[in-house]
Amino acid sequence: MLTEKDIQAIEKKGRSLRDVENQLKHFKTGFPFIRLAKPATVGDGMHEFNDSEIALHAKYFDTHHNDYDIVKFVPASGAASRMFKNLLKLQEEMSGKPFDRTMLGSDKDFDSPAYFFSHIRHFAFFEELKSVLNENGYDLGQLTSENQYNIILDYFLSSRGLNYANLPKGLLSFHDYPDGPRTAFEEHLVEGVQYSTGKDGVTSIHLTVSPEHQSKFEALLSSRRSAFEQKFGVVLSVSFSQQKPSTDTIAVDMNNEPFRETGGSLLFRPGGHGALIENLNDLKKEIIFIKNIDNVVPDRLKEKTFVYKKAIGGLLMQLQERSFQYLEMLNEGNLSEHEIVEIREFAEGELNIPFTSAFETYDQMEKIDYLFNFLNRPMRICGMVRNEGEPGGGPFWVLDSNEELSLQIVESSQIDMDDPGQKEIVNRSTHFNPVDLVCGIFDFKGEPFDLHQFVDPETGFISVKSKDGRELKAQELPGLWNGAMADWITVFVEVPLITFNPVKTINDLLRKQHQPEGQ
Repeated sequence: MLTEKDIQAIEKKGRSLRDVENQLKHFKTGFPFIRLAKPATVGDGMHEFNDSEIALHAKYFDTHHNDYDIVKFVPASGAASRMFKNLLKLQEEMSGKPFDRTMLGSDKDFDSPAYFFSHIRHFAFFEELKSVLNENGYDLGQLTSENQYNIILDYFLSSRGLNYANLPKGLLSFHDYPDGPRTAFEEHLVEGVQYSTGKDGVTSIHLTVSPEHQSKFEALLSSRRSAFEQKFGVVLSVSFSQQKPSTDTIAVDMNNEPFRETGGSLLFRPGGHGALIENLNDLKKEIIFIKNIDNVVPDRLKEKTFVYKKAIGGLLMQLQERSFQYLEMLNEGNLSEHEIVEIREFAEGELNIPFTSAFETYDQMEKIDYLFNFLNRPMRICGMVRNEGEPGGGPFWVLDSNEELSLQIVESSQIDMDDPGQKEIVNRSTHFNPVDLVCGIFDFKGEPFDLHQFVDPETGFISVKSKDGRELKAQELPGLWNGAMADWITVFVEVPLITFNPVKTINDLLRKQHQPEGQ
């Protein structure tokens, strides 16, 4: 199937022929569904802490964070175009036609264009939009009263004006303040001051961005750095990276043959957010907070976020410190039966690591090796919120091919919902994943783990797309917090819903959590 020219193209992208052959094999065989054993719930795979316990964990973080190299990792390369789906559809329907209000339709629901226009003054970008229209000879108020929404959309969505439909979410104005609007990127800078300042006294934040947008992020940072550093008394260290071309995956046609473009060349597509395990692996920081670009709130609501971020960070520090102490003991090899029992109780009770039933039949050295291998892995604390109908992956106990249990974050696409038993487990789940993680990626000797060693390659995903009017199959790599972290030590902690305020559509910014107090 692959020519010499194909192989050269594969090598040029930094991929091996074996990688591509494995991807082609997966198109033919598919990926197996995850086997759910049961949902992770409070008391069974999920920790629930009361207010005093949360305060103690947060205090531990405040006391010890200067002992660590810390960074906040924000995936921020996604385009914001999906936020404007309804507005873009309306714009397409209006194209070339005289506009009248009936084009808005009868839908007045929260996510409707009608709701957008009737509340347009409450968006943080309102003054920016008003200004760009004025510069081009238009008055926003007059356009609104005359139902000239097509002109407003043009200057809002396209490069003639704010160009919001072509920008990443991080560069959109999310919240309004007396001194002007603040983008999602700027909100992450403000958040980072509170919990990603490490032993060097520098606030470290790393964003993954698209190559075409990095200069815009850098320009915004340059314009705001001095004000933020002066206001918060910190030094900002902000770095950027892009998804590596070597993580792109080959596409195939509907017969599972390599999809070829008009000139005969192979088509490669981005491998999804699972590709970012490469970027994470490159950071070499002891503690890494992970949070999505669109999950931010105004200053008036940030305190709760800070407390819980610090709490899961403090919990990670404490669990790692105990793990490292035990790993030192296990590495030396001479443990009493009492010490082995103590380590097992810690692993089962604090880290939710299930033990094989055969463990009791092992001799002392086999038990030591077993415990060492289970503890000597990257660790992540994952905040989970109560399920109130929001989409997203959830925390489950999962069975592997050896019938061994582990805690995993599982996406709905990984579950066989046609299996009544699996569907029933999903229906019993109580929490979902807001992408609120803190990770420890150094071992007990102070060396960074090679994160590639802890990925489950059988947890990818295949979807149907199109190119130039032709259908194709695309393959996504194991998700960053799913299969890419499948073999990590995973600890789930319940966090309050107020810490999860994603912006999936533009009208989400009209929710009270994103509005100034009193509006």
